[in-house]
Parts: sequence; structure tokens; C-alpha cells
Amino acid sequence: MSGTPTVEDTTYLSDKALRRFADVLGEDGVVLGEGRFHEQYRDKYWHRDDDSYDPAAVLLPRNTEEVQAVVRIANEFQVPIWTSSQGRNYGYGGSSPRVKATVVVSLTRMNRVLEINRDLAYAVVEPGVRWLDLYDALKASGNEDLMVTVPDIGWGSVIGNSLDSGITYQPYGADFMAPCGMEVVLANGELLRTGMGAIEDNKSWHTYKRGLGPVLDGLFVQSNYGIVTRMGYWLMPRPEAYAPFFLTVPRDQHLGQAVDVIRKLRLDGTLRGVPSMYNTVTLAAQFPEVVGRFAGAEGAFSEATLDEMADATGLGRWALRGALWGDSVIVHHQLDKIRTAWSAIPGGKVLFERTYGPDEYDQLRTIPDKCQAGLPGLELIEAIPEGVAHIGFSPAVPLVGTDVREVVDLFDRIVREKVGVNVAGGLLIINERTALYVTGLNYDYRDAEQCRRAYDAVKVLVAEAGKRGYGEYRAHLDFMDLAAAQYSFNDHAYRRFAETIKDAVDPNGILSPGRHGIWPQHLRHLADR
Repeated sequence: MSGTPTVEDTTYLSDKALRRFADVLGEDGVVLGEGRFHEQYRDKYWHRDDDSYDPAAVLLPRNTEEVQAVVRIANEFQVPIWTSSQGRNYGYGGSSPRVKATVVVSLTRMNRVLEINRDLAYAVVEPGVRWLDLYDALKASGNEDLMVTVPDIGWGSVIGNSLDSGITYQPYGADFMAPCGMEVVLANGELLRTGMGAIEDNKSWHTYKRGLGPVLDGLFVQSNYGIVTRMGYWLMPRPEAYAPFFLTVPRDQHLGQAVDVIRKLRLDGTLRGVPSMYNTVTLAAQFPEVVGRFAGAEGAFSEATLDEMADATGLGRWALRGALWGDSVIVHHQLDKIRTAWSAIPGGKVLFERTYGPDEYDQLRTIPDKCQAGLPGLELIEAIPEGVAHIGFSPAVPLVGTDVREVVDLFDRIVREKVGVNVAGGLLIINERTALYVTGLNYDYRDAEQCRRAYDAVKVLVAEAGKRGYGEYRAHLDFMDLAAAQYSFNDHAYRRFAETIKDAVDPNGILSPGRHGIWPQHLRHLADR
């Protein structure tokens, strides 16, 4: 599908290196064999006959000390390693490394919830802890009344999702609010603790996001400067009233107006968390029992068909999924404000059934209602038919109707022309002023030609969006360099600064080479620039 850089000409995973890894991790901690890679340690949505992003081996450390040992051995033998927490970031590359023949370090065995602090409402987790695991730990410890902000699918890593700027939906889901305080294995095997964790036994490590001097936590988000082995994560008490709702936009031409209404409600504090607005195609996946069909790789629906689906279901061409959390009287006041504001949308409806008390979450039935209440699940991934895959491309767009309209129309036109399918799009209102237009381009990953056309189309999207000043907020392996190239101000000063840091903290370039366009000096010739 693509010409992909390989380190096979510069790095050799010798038997001696494998023996050293096995001495540290045990024989079951070193995985070899193509079959295993196909099952778990490569991109599920990449075509099976293309090995461009296959690893050379997989290492499975159990604790921080073993991660440190792996890093030191990798330095000794000049073995590049690619870190993966759970590898569930489908649409972005899964566990696959950017460079073929890199060794994947999978942190799935590091799956302990290390602390739950009830008084201060936070947890401390290792990278193998999934949302499902954290929820179960809260329940088992009698802390079920503490909510964790979760994504749509609960099988991913809390740390992994956070470090890739992944989305969750409760108030702490906005703009990296939940993570606080990290433990990091650096490229030389040393251990670093960020923020107040730099002081021995500091009680504010997971309660205060800064420290003295530069704030380092952000350096480990979407980077290759270290391996995070534990992290604090803020929780939220279950409120007196939880009120999930949908706001419908019956026709596509009213999208811009709806975005402007949402911005005002977000800026005045009525809407919190990460409200998300989805088009009809995406709603089909979230409500398969209502919509009855999923627009996947079988071809694009016409505008008339999309209007028909919107009318038949009552969900509209776009619908905003949101929720309110708080005291009952405040929640109902906010609902009244939302109803008044939304009445400006022609035919727009506020779909709201009831509020839920702290002991009534077992009565929640739909995927969105459960997700925004912090109940992780797998229903969404289970609803997708076999063979249907997606690529994620998601630029950050100002929360202004005209800007959003421009990007939505551009993407729709390109995807229809290049691939012949519908855009499965969602506007995630990540803060009061920005929407991430998460574009899921669907295709059949069993079909090599469909795969090629899909990835080619997304690369066109990346470049065309970049020409208009819109940048990707996270990127798939296959176009990480292209996405990074759009950040071109002052002859790519951002990238040059990031690579200066890379060369200083990882002189041998062993940690995740090429991740989001950051390459070590001796491998920059492999970059797609």
C-alpha cells in the first residue's frame, strides 16, 4: 500500500539481544511469530497482505523495573522500540510501529490500579489498566460513586488514550484535565516523576498539575521522549442529577447555525464536558437498533437517502450528544436554557427523557447515556460489521459555524470523489472555543484496493486542510510525517525544536522513532518529507 521506511539496514535484532530481553522478561515475555502479530500486535485495520508496519518482536514487561531494563538493553544493542499500552487506538495504527522491524513494547501486563483516593477523587494507574478495569476497581473497592470520564469504547488504556490526546466526555474530559502527575522511564533507563512527584513522598503529586520550573507532563503527550509507567487520573463524584440528552439538527444546511448556538452555551458554562455532534452515518453506529443500518464500505448514501434516514429516526442530519451533571435544580435550569437556545434551529428538538440519581445508573440503556455517566462498554465496537474499518483524521477547527461548515463540506466532497463512501463525522467540542472534526473514513480492510484508496484520500484531506490552516490533532502511522509537515511556520520551527529535544534526551534514537513526525538524527533520512 505504501513505501515504508525500515530499520533493517541499520539495526539487527540479534539472538544475543533477544536472549538478554528474555533473561529480564522470561520466555513468555518475548513474542515472536507472524501469526501473533496479526492477532494483536499490528494495525487491525491495515490490509493483511501488507507488512509495512509489522514489528520484529514484541516485549511484555510486568513492571517499571522491567521497562527500565528493556530500555537499557535496547540502548546497548541499538534496537528501536515502539511503546504500546493496549494497542486499541483503532483508526490510528493500533500497536504497529511507525518503522518496520521495530520491537514493540506492549505494556498490557502492567495492569494494576495502584491507588484510589476517595477524599481527593483520583486514581493512580499503570498503562495496562483499561477503562473497564478502573471502573471495576472502583466498584470492587466500594467507590462506585466516583465516576471516571471514559471514551466510547472501554477496552483501551487510560494512560495510552490520554497520551494520544484521546477523547472522553465528562467535565474532566475537556482538554487533558483528568491526567495529573506521571512517572516516566527516560531513554537512558532513568526514572523521572513530573510535577510535585519530583519531591520524595509529596502528597500533592496527583492533585496539583504543576511544580517548580517548566511543566514537563505535556512533553510526553504524542511524543517519543519517555515511557509513562504510572499516572494520576482525576475522578468525579456522582452528582445528585445526571441528565443525558440529544439536540437534533433536521437538515444539513443548519449545521453552522447549530455550531454557533453550541458555542454560546459552552462559553456561558451551560454545556460542560465534551458535547459531541455526529452526522447521520455516525449515529447509525451509536444507535444500530434505531437506524437499522451502518453506512460502511458499501458506498455513499445520497443526500435524499440521508434526509430519509434523518426523518425516519428523528435523529436528524446532525445530533449533539451531551449531558448535564449537578444539583437537580441547576440541571433543570440549564435544560430550560438549552431548550430556549435550541428553538432557534428550524425543526430542532431537545430529546430528553429524565434525570438519573446516583443509585439509578443501572437503569441506563443506550451507549451514549452510559458513556457520559462513566460506564465503560464494548457495545459500539461490537455493532460494527466484520470487515468494516475506519481511518481517523481529525483537525482542530474554531468553534464558529462558517469555519466548521467549510471543513465539513471539503471533507465530504473529497471522500465522495476519492473513495465513494460517506464521511462518518463527529464534532467533538473539546473546549469552549474549539471543535475537533473527527472524521472516520470507512472502508473494507479485506479489500486491498479499498484500503489504498481510503489512505490516499485521507492524505489528500490532510494536505488540503493544511492549505487552509487546519491541523490534525493526532495522526495515523501512514501519514504522521505528512500531518506534522502541515505545522510549517518559520521553516518548521516546531518540528526542529522537538527534534532538538529528541536528540538530547534520546541520543541513540531508540524510543518510538518517527512518532508524530519526530525522528532521531540518524533516522531522519527515513522521514517522508
